[in-house]
Amino acid sequence: MTTTGTLDARFSEATAPTPWEEVDAALTAATGYQLVTVRADGRPHVTPLVGLWVDDGFVFCTGPDEQKARNLAHGPHAAVTIASPAWDSGLDVVVEGVVVRATGGPELRRLADAFRAKYGDAWDFENDDESFDPHGQRALVYRVVPAKVIAFAKAPHGQTTFRP
Repeated sequence: MTTTGTLDARFSEATAPTPWEEVDAALTAATGYQLVTVRADGRPHVTPLVGLWVDDGFVFCTGPDEQKARNLAHGPHAAVTIASPAWDSGLDVVVEGVVVRATGGPELRRLADAFRAKYGDAWDFENDDESFDPHGQRALVYRVVPAKVIAFAKAPHGQTTFRP
């Protein structure tokens, strides 16, 4: 991801783009995210979930029979959002991109360790080369690779777009 954003003056009172470091920190610190995928018939599907912002991408897991996984089987496009709880301060962020599976034992182990570090022992996964919890309620692991990240600063209002 480029670390220099473009401020959209049409929607901004701010005079400078939001620094990438602030956007990265907000995405990393968030504990709740909203994921938007697209159903086979074109309708959106929005769901709250936990995840990780790591290596300039958003990582989440879901069961292979859940709606998110079924949607991604039809098309890889998704958006992830976080929002500041206040309307007049903080930073809201939208990540738009393409979703790819995360696989491989060492990579999944690294991500499982990151989930546990962020969310505690309730998110302690075993893994194999294909999924978390391979002997239980198997969960596929996905990464949203950003095509665009939009940061919405609230004080002063500013819309900054980052692209790879």
